[in-house]
Formats: sequence, structure tokens, C-alpha cells
Amino acid sequence: MITGAAVVLVIVLVRWAYLAIFRPPPPKICGTPGGPPVTSPRIQLRDGRYLAYKEDGVPKEKANYKIILVHAFDSSKENSFPASQELVDELGVYFVSFDRAGYGESDPNPKRTVKSEAFDIQELADQLGLGEKFYLIGVSMGGYPTWSCLNYIPHRLAGAALVVPAVNYWWRSLPANLSKHVFGKLFVEDQITFWIAHNAPFLLYGWMNQKWFKTSAIVAGSPKIFTKQDMEVIKKRQAYHESIGFQSKARQQGVFESLYRDLIVLFGDWEFDPTEIKNPFPNNEGSVHLWQGYEDRIVQVELQRHVAEKLPWIRYHENPEGGHLYTYADDWGDKVLKELLLRQEASD
Repeated sequence: MITGAAVVLVIVLVRWAYLAIFRPPPPKICGTPGGPPVTSPRIQLRDGRYLAYKEDGVPKEKANYKIILVHAFDSSKENSFPASQELVDELGVYFVSFDRAGYGESDPNPKRTVKSEAFDIQELADQLGLGEKFYLIGVSMGGYPTWSCLNYIPHRLAGAALVVPAVNYWWRSLPANLSKHVFGKLFVEDQITFWIAHNAPFLLYGWMNQKWFKTSAIVAGSPKIFTKQDMEVIKKRQAYHESIGFQSKARQQGVFESLYRDLIVLFGDWEFDPTEIKNPFPNNEGSVHLWQGYEDRIVQVELQRHVAEKLPWIRYHENPEGGHLYTYADDWGDKVLKELLLRQEASD
């Protein structure tokens, strides 16, 4: 009798511990009672979710180029692409950025996958009338939705740029010695966090909210993950970000369906391997570019080189002095834009 009662007590305590520690709270959905207000234009997707977006550049009706921007980790549609206004006007570029599921003012998607991100982008393009083809620029964590588009909807793309794209250390094509080497270069707390996201995602919320051990330096935005150049970029953009409540807006519906879901999806099992993607532009009617900084402490250059070697149709650009944020320094944003839009025209 005592043994039976003890077992029941243990079960109750374990369930309580899971609910109290490991189960994330429900998201505060924008536009619902108790949730943040809706202040941006949104489209409704086929599954009923809302996707918030922001338009920039020249008017869509007058644009020569239409580009969808895919934002990074712990970011949002408010993080505009660092191209000069002069170049944007000269080329006639229309930008539309959007809050990925769970970020900013876009509804969370508990079923979010690498694949679902591609079809969110396709629906956005269709509902905004961007035409049969559009350009895509994915930055950092915005890299995996960009890879997804290259795999699932290549026929919709006029060109794409992957800027310091995040990588999955468990991609099938990665040689074991290379994956082990670059994974070992991460700070220990990031190694543990990414391992949990891949192997035990149900524990991620509890791990990220415990106080006994360091969690992720990358999630925390620790200065030690940035180069000197990165820190200069952060300092330069800090006043603007603070003025619009940048980080708080990105996380306003809860960190689980935004930040932590991003980690779970990125480090989860993909249905494809990027190095197995076929050339989406076999007749040179478009181009795909990958931009990487040699000094990047967040995404290791060795992995990007491996991907570029496996995909000879990718135009690989490496900045020997660049960190993770180097495209926000000097005129690198203009260089990315010119390579994507003008270099292709010159080769036609």
C-alpha cells in the first residue's frame, strides 16, 4: 500500500516538475485578449495564421526588382537590409520583410518546420502580388528558410543570397570529423544547448530557464561571441534599436515560439540536405550567393566552405576580416545587392 502510494506520489511530482519547469507557457498572441496590439499590415495564411510584413524601398508598382528579406535569430521585420538609399533608388528595388512565425506580430506556428517556412514565404509573395518570381535574401537564422525555398520552391526564385547563414551540425553530408571540429569550437554552453535542441527538444525550455548552469552565449547575445567589428556595428545600431523597442517587439509573444522554436527547427531533422539541392538556375537565368566572414564566431567558415565546394553553382564570397555582422559595416550591403541583381544581368 505504501509502495503504491509512493509510486503515485512520484508520478504526480514528475508531472508537476514537467509542467512547472519544462512546459513553456502559452504564447501571448497579437490581437487577442492580453496579447500585444497589432500595429502592422498582415496577411492571413491558408492555415489561419497571420503573417506581419513591412514594405520598404521604391513602390512595388515601380520596382525593377522585388526582394523578400528573411530576418535573423532574435530579430524581426524591423531590421532593414543595409543597402544605401541611393542604390535602392537607382536600381528600383522594392523590399518586403516579414516577421517569421512567432516573432513580432506574426502568429506562432507550433508545427513550424524548415519546409513550412518556405511556403509561408510563397504565400506572402502571392498575396502581395510579387509575380511569378522574386528575389530572396536570408540573413543568419534566415538562412534555413532560404535553403528551404531553394529546395521546395526553386521555380519561384529569380535569385537568392544567403548571408552568414546558420548551419545544422547534424546535416547528413557533413563529414564526422569536420562536424566534430567546428562544433567543438563553440562555447560549451552553446554546445549543450544545441545538443538539447537536436536530441531532446522537449527539455529546451526548462534548460534555457534554469539558473544553475550557463545556457547559450548566442541566445544571450554575449559580447564574447562577437568580433571587434561586430561590436562596432552593434554600438552604431543600438540607438535605433532602442528607439523602436527592437528586441522586446521581436520577443513580445514569448521566447519559446520565437527563439527556442528557431533552435529546434534549425537543429532538428531536415527532410533534405542543402548539399543535395540541384542548381535552380541551370541556364544561368538567376544566381545564388553565399556570403561569409572568416572571423565569424557564430557560424564557422569551414562549414560554409564545405557547402560551397559541394555546390559549385553557388557563388561564394568570403571576407577575410569579416565577423557575423560584417555586411552591416562599410558598403557591404550594397555589394550583396549588386552581386545579386547586377552581376546576373551582366552575365545574361
